[in-house]
Amino acid sequence: MDLKKDGEKIYPLGYEPQEKPDVVDDNIRNNLLDFILKSGPSEVVDTDLFAVMAKRRSTRKFLDKPVETTKVDKIIAAADTAPTAGNFQGFEIFYIKSPEKKKLLVKACNKQPYVDAPVVLIFCKNPSRVKFDFPDYILKKFAIQDATLAAGYSQLAAQALGLSSIWIGMFDEQKVMDLIETDLIPSSVLCIGYPEQTKFPKPRRNLKDLVHVTW
Repeated sequence: MDLKKDGEKIYPLGYEPQEKPDVVDDNIRNNLLDFILKSGPSEVVDTDLFAVMAKRRSTRKFLDKPVETTKVDKIIAAADTAPTAGNFQGFEIFYIKSPEKKKLLVKACNKQPYVDAPVVLIFCKNPSRVKFDFPDYILKKFAIQDATLAAGYSQLAAQALGLSSIWIGMFDEQKVMDLIETDLIPSSVLCIGYPEQTKFPKPRRNLKDLVHVTW
């Protein structure tokens, strides 16, 4: 993506974080994202990780209410904290802001209408970033793991910020790639917004069906 540079602080063209640090510390991997994560919330945030995980639901109906830039900042910054193979961060995020492209994305995502959400993030694999001397299929495996973990971290961050989300895995890869003008293959589409209603939890497997103990 094209980049806009403001001193030592770099961010994508068309997306400028709400708050930016005044001082750059070379010892910090990403000054901007680190600053965003540590900045105080504009409202109460759920800081109980286990409560956040328990409350998370897949939401298909969002309010027609924009998501504050400060919350988008934190969701994207959360993705940057996810573990990646060798810390090479073999993924990239495409933040879809164009209403026209969102409508086209609906068609590319098997006509799922909720893809036209207030915030849409496409997580793409970028194995070229993974600088290990391994076969290509291993690097691709690392990249999809990196992208998947990053999307999962973003999903939990959204929940903690009072938002809801739905993970989209059904889409035409080539149509999505053409839409965002990249040769990077998408792994998931994350749709985020304020939910129309709070959903109750659905039953899950018994622990004995989930965990297998091996000696």
